[in-house]
Amino acid sequence: MKLPVIKHLTGFIEENDEDYIIETVETLEALTEVPSLKDEELDIIGELISNMYGALEVHKAIKAGKNKKDALNGFMQRVVGSIDS
Repeated sequence: MKLPVIKHLTGFIEENDEDYIIETVETLEALTEVPSLKDEELDIIGELISNMYGALEVHKAIKAGKNKKDALNGFMQRVVGSIDS
């Protein structure tokens, strides 16, 4: 996951609607079922999906009352914490 990408996508959600991201995730998930995709291509799609889910989580925290910076930092701390475990 890349914080700058998540931050950018969170801004996109704020300016537009989270439904765009949800529908894009669903489309990318459907693409992963194409049998001819190479591992590298699947890795890229997986990274995009992860970043989009991250942005949705950050957006959810913002809607719950956190400011954007705290929501982003809190999310990344959870991600790093889960990796360290």
